[in-house]
Amino acid sequence: MELSIQERLKDLRVERGLTLEQLAEQTHLSKSALGSYEAEDFKDISHYAIIKLAKFYGVTADYLLGLTGTKNHPNADLADLRLSDDMIELLKSGLVDNSLLCELAVHPDFPRLMADLEIYVNGIAGKQVQSANAIVDTMSATIMKQYNPGLTDPQLRQLVAAHLDEDEFCRYVIQRDINGIALDLREAHKEDFFSVPEDNLLEDFLQMIEETVKEDSDPEQAALVFICKRLKLNLKKLSDEEKKWLKKIAQKSDLLKNPNTQRGRK
Repeated sequence: MELSIQERLKDLRVERGLTLEQLAEQTHLSKSALGSYEAEDFKDISHYAIIKLAKFYGVTADYLLGLTGTKNHPNADLADLRLSDDMIELLKSGLVDNSLLCELAVHPDFPRLMADLEIYVNGIAGKQVQSANAIVDTMSATIMKQYNPGLTDPQLRQLVAAHLDEDEFCRYVIQRDINGIALDLREAHKEDFFSVPEDNLLEDFLQMIEETVKEDSDPEQAALVFICKRLKLNLKKLSDEEKKWLKKIAQKSDLLKNPNTQRGRK
């Protein structure tokens, strides 16, 4: 979620542990002006104040104005970031949430995830797993030769269970890393969730089509009824002129060009 100018200014002040009075003393800006910059009905901030506060907080003016989410690295060289052309295009495309991607990358457990992923991708764990499996196989063969236990023998079954599958083990480790990070991010954003309605909107939507659109009904009238129900309008109270315009709107709806319900079809 993008922060407003007011929120950015207040967050920076709170991070420094400063009151408005203390900030005014250190920046030589008036307390009333500083307070107005953080107020919900904030309208304008002078160029002088922007430059003064940006220098004081050690951030860019673009960050204060909400033009970027980067506080301290406005002109980072792409070559230093070692990003591929495909990655740059992805970040510019809007296909992914870049803010969430940043949160993922700066999570304290992200380096561990990358290390485990690198181990799997590069096959580094393969030799270690093979060595461990070789020991288990040798022990299993020795037991079979000396004691010839049945395949249901508990000790033999334990050795069989100890035999590692490299792919399954590495994917389990990677999945565990991702799950932990995902849970933390979800917890951090729990206040952002919109309340979920108790009723099933899709079920209501389909039910409404069945109620208003019948095979032998007038498609035009059905369209009007359908739209009025969705907009919570009383069709009977609409004037002829309003109904006329509503019909024109209904004719532009792709949904109502084929009003017969598809529910239940496979």
